[in-house]
Amino acid sequence: MNENRGLFVLDGITGMLIATVLLLSILAVLTVASIGTQSANANNYYEIKDAQSIKMISTDNVAHRVNVK
Repeated sequence: MNENRGLFVLDGITGMLIATVLLLSILAVLTVASIGTQSANANNYYEIKDAQSIKMISTDNVAHRVNVK
């Protein structure tokens, strides 16, 4: 039998805590990045010009979007 077991080895409580802290830190970084991106684009107003000529599938549709600010 394996008698060389410990409570604070990486596959025990310590490993679980490291994984939890790592996942929470990744969550925090992604949350801060998404809040920054959303606040940067929240004041980026745009207007649609000539909405009747927009095609359903076309790469030229980006020309109809005009930034107001």
